[in-house]
Amino acid sequence: MVTAETLRERLVTLLQNLDANIVLNSTLYNVFALGIILMVALTTLLVSRLLLRSVISKWISKSKTRWDDALHNHGFFNRLIHLLPAISIFLTAQVLLTGDSLMHNVLLKASLLYLMFTAVLSFSALLNTFEDWYNTTPFAAQASITGFVQVAKLIIIIVFLLLSVSLIVERSPLLLLSGLTAIAAVLLLIFRDTILGFVAGIQITANRLFTNGDWIQVDKFAVDGEIIELGLTNVKVRNWDNTISTIPTYSLTNEAIKNWRGMQESGGRRIKRAVYIDIHSIKLYNDESLKKVAKIRFIADYISGKVEELQRYHKDNSIDESDLLNRRALSNIGTFRAYLEAYLAKHQKINQDMTLMVRQLPPNELGLPLEVYCFCRDKSWVAYEKVQADIFDHIMAMMPQFELRAYQRDSHLGALMPANQGQPPTEDTLYTDAPASDKPASKKD
Repeated sequence: MVTAETLRERLVTLLQNLDANIVLNSTLYNVFALGIILMVALTTLLVSRLLLRSVISKWISKSKTRWDDALHNHGFFNRLIHLLPAISIFLTAQVLLTGDSLMHNVLLKASLLYLMFTAVLSFSALLNTFEDWYNTTPFAAQASITGFVQVAKLIIIIVFLLLSVSLIVERSPLLLLSGLTAIAAVLLLIFRDTILGFVAGIQITANRLFTNGDWIQVDKFAVDGEIIELGLTNVKVRNWDNTISTIPTYSLTNEAIKNWRGMQESGGRRIKRAVYIDIHSIKLYNDESLKKVAKIRFIADYISGKVEELQRYHKDNSIDESDLLNRRALSNIGTFRAYLEAYLAKHQKINQDMTLMVRQLPPNELGLPLEVYCFCRDKSWVAYEKVQADIFDHIMAMMPQFELRAYQRDSHLGALMPANQGQPPTEDTLYTDAPASDKPASKKD
């Protein structure tokens, strides 16, 4: 049986044909042994790639499962192939070099580091495959595991570094680990974002606060878009202008953030917008104006019901309908508000099961705000904006039918209203529409 010692003697004999001064453990011998070890490792790597790649590819193509395709796409099998040259270095170094040789110790440590590094890369590919598989399941819409996968990778890397240093300095890993407590404060500063991100990730997952695909708005960081990656230390958000913003993960639990997921999961997207009515255009309807708007089918029943209600009121309170000071009448602003409510109640793209109203807000220097509050069935941005625009196009176009006018700061509006509009009445303007016989006589008369 050929032993390692026999192989070393044969190699020395072969090398002495080139140089008689070569002996075991000499510098030239170690150089030639190192060259042979590396050549064997390189040959092992190339041959294993040529043979195993084709075998693995055929096996994957014939397999009906998808997990092996995912492993192949993440390079899991290609990384495992590197285990073979690492093992060849470990074995050939013990055969060609003696145990007391420095080169022997260096190569053994290098091969073990190579093995551990390959294992770390392979395990990382395995975690990436598991994450991709998880993202295809319904659970991914509820909670992202990207942060936990990154934590697992970080733990593996820390263990790898600890074992590597332990192997190089030839000390127990526990001894090195105990020494880390002396620099715990420094480590806390180095891994501050990682620790905060890990804690935030647990809170986010446990409470289902955020997940990939959520539309968030963070005013502090000028972020307004969709989460594309929820990581351990950072969150990537694709803004609506297609720029990418990166914010710390722990900021999702420390800052004021608006999550639009509730809107996306609800039955509609809110429309909440006001149009400002010029207060000078608000008035009570006379019989002629009331008959005109009563022809609008959305409010025909409303007007007839109101007219009957007012007639009963006048009869019960003995009020003559010709008494302009004491009688009650419909206003154009109230009738217009009733029309808008009826119009929205008939709108096919407005969710009738959610809040729907048209309300007045407190008047201000811009006029009387008339606010539309309802929910659009279609929650996509473009369709929502179209529905909202169509509604307010109709509102602005229908206002003149109710003898109302929208307020705007334009100088030419002065030409559209009488010069005395909004001013206290004078003796001349007070009786503008009155018969000549009712006007008081002038001082000249």
